[in-house]
Amino acid sequence: MKPDAVAVAALVILLFPMGYFLLASPAFLLVKLDIPPVTQLLRGMFNIQFRMMAVTGVLATVAFLVAGRPLFATGIGLIAALAIRGRGWFMQRMDEELSARDAGDTGAVRRLRQLHWSGMLCNAMLVAALVTSIPYVAIST
Repeated sequence: MKPDAVAVAALVILLFPMGYFLLASPAFLLVKLDIPPVTQLLRGMFNIQFRMMAVTGVLATVAFLVAGRPLFATGIGLIAALAIRGRGWFMQRMDEELSARDAGDTGAVRRLRQLHWSGMLCNAMLVAALVTSIPYVAIST
């Protein structure tokens, strides 16, 4: 398999968890976040999303380096770094808001919803950026 074909395959593989999250996360807009099992499920979905983005991002970065595409490798590497570094920050914020909600803070549910929206928006922007880059990645294959 040619190195460029590996890079395109890596990009498609990177898009799978992002696409799943893009389709699955809006379902949580239909339920209240003051229900503990719902927020635990939402927390788990964000946790696994960050982990999947980190793993697939690192693998895709390596694939782009092997393909001799350092600019794309840098971009995908930034996505992987964002997932690795952002996971700790995001999960800590979510845990703080869950604890605040459980302690009776009525504003915590609103802040949880804001976290939910910001996570969905970031993912959607990354998906859009990656999808629009496909023709540029595929040009040399």
